Amino acid sequence: MKIWRRAAGVFKDKNSLFVAAASRRSKYCNPVLEAAVIKATSHDERAVDYKNIQRVFSWVRTSPVHFIPFMRALSRRMQRTRNSIVAIKGLILLHGVLCAKIPAAQKIGHLPFDLSNFCDDFFNPPRRWGFNAFVRAYFAFLDQKSILLSKEFQEPQEKITKSKSDNYGHKIESEKEAIMPRLMKLQELQAMFDMLLDVQPRGGANEIVVLEAMDCIIVEVFDIYSKICDGIANVLRRISCISDKVEAAVALELLQTATRQGDELGDYFDLCREIGLLNASECPKVEPIPVEDMRELETIINGISAGKSNHSCDLVEEDTANVEPSEQRGVDEGTEAHRTSPTVKTTIKWEVFDEEDTKVGDIIELYDEIRKVANH
Repeated sequence: MKIWRRAAGVFKDKNSLFVAAASRRSKYCNPVLEAAVIKATSHDERAVDYKNIQRVFSWVRTSPVHFIPFMRALSRRMQRTRNSIVAIKGLILLHGVLCAKIPAAQKIGHLPFDLSNFCDDFFNPPRRWGFNAFVRAYFAFLDQKSILLSKEFQEPQEKITKSKSDNYGHKIESEKEAIMPRLMKLQELQAMFDMLLDVQPRGGANEIVVLEAMDCIIVEVFDIYSKICDGIANVLRRISCISDKVEAAVALELLQTATRQGDELGDYFDLCREIGLLNASECPKVEPIPVEDMRELETIINGISAGKSNHSCDLVEEDTANVEPSEQRGVDEGTEAHRTSPTVKTTIKWEVFDEEDTKVGDIIELYDEIRKVANH
């Protein structure tokens, strides 16, 4: 049965390559690039074609003109497949493209294909549900990542500057305006981090391709959690100037979520050690957020509720002077633990390139056309 499935997979790949070779070259279609995508997302569950993955990365980075044919070829393959191996390889390929600072990739938004209801017909039923869950969770994370990248690329960066006016009240208002965008950004990162931790092997889904995808996921875990720790540290340094009950409540919720995610991250690392992804020495120590930080925010919320919001920022700073060092130390140590931890080595080399001044307006206008073509 397994031999028959492999033979069927080889036949499907060869047939797809034949169709791609017979395709006419246009702004929507590049037969050579499409062939590389097909080979990089083959049905072979025993190996990953690193050579063609790197070829695809090189094509996409070379010129924005190649991005439309790449997304068309990948979307068609992902939308039609019912094979978990092909789907996971395609998601790995897309993951690498999203990690490169390519303007066209940063404007995708929602992905032009949908694997949220993916159903595998390759593996036996006892293992099928595990692969289905992995593909759906991986797709959900990449879709959310693509949405956030598009949002960051399109919206102007929030200018966070400190006023040096003689009127001290103006300085408080400037910092107040800068805190809420930071809190909202942290909420989005924490929501994406929850989706990221949901990507894990289940039900015996431990094929080579799954382990390769998990290596990529581990890199994201370190990166996103480090950003969350840095963001919380920046917010805590401004905690004494929070004079709004809503801001204080949001900040408290962020700390509570960070505490929960820290515990879940420890369990996630245990799972990684069990499946052989990380050695015990490579797992960074997750530092808990000090209880004093949460108590400080609760005090601010209670103070504002009791009508004490008219206190000046300098008085609040005096009350919290003894707490601030612990706040910075608790979060900074957690961040430092991640920064000094050994880098997880992946077989696929993902390079991050600076954004180039390229005209991608025409490319973005063609996304609706890609979605239409991918479904045909």
